[in-house]
Amino acid sequence: MAGKVLDFHPVTRITIGTVGSPGERTFLLQAEKSLTNKITLKIEKEQARVLAASLIEFLDDLEEKYPQKLNTYNRPLNSDLMLSEPMEPDFAIGQIGLGYDEENDMIVLVVQEIQVDEIDEPTTVRFWTTRGQMNALSEHTLVVVKQGRPLCPLCNTPKNPTGQFCPRSNGHESLGSTPCPTI
Repeated sequence: MAGKVLDFHPVTRITIGTVGSPGERTFLLQAEKSLTNKITLKIEKEQARVLAASLIEFLDDLEEKYPQKLNTYNRPLNSDLMLSEPMEPDFAIGQIGLGYDEENDMIVLVVQEIQVDEIDEPTTVRFWTTRGQMNALSEHTLVVVKQGRPLCPLCNTPKNPTGQFCPRSNGHESLGSTPCPTI
């Protein structure tokens, strides 16, 4: 897929979900513009969380600068936010950006493949969506991210069921670390 620019204009479905159990989950961004034109991309948990938070802020700014005439967001159904086959990612996302097409009142989410070598150009995918689709995506993604392992209240890293060391606790071990406290 290297070096291509793919346009999903407009997307009929866009979501972020996971496969695997907490601690071993793989996050996927999935979109389609028709039943036969679908893409599945690997996204890191932190990328998904930051994207969701950024979308909320972006949508608030849009509503302030370009209020919608009707207060309908054209939200997708909850069933459209579930992952579907194929679950094998086409590539892993490196960079993410957001834009706005004022004329058509569409948000464009731009993702670029992680560049693994300097020979091949990375693939770029542009997803053209409604405000409602992005609002639903951000809310859904925040729920998906929170379904993982609980975070240590001191170091803010995910807790392992088998234990881990917390560098922010006031431990007295030789490396200055003690196990993360349990809640």
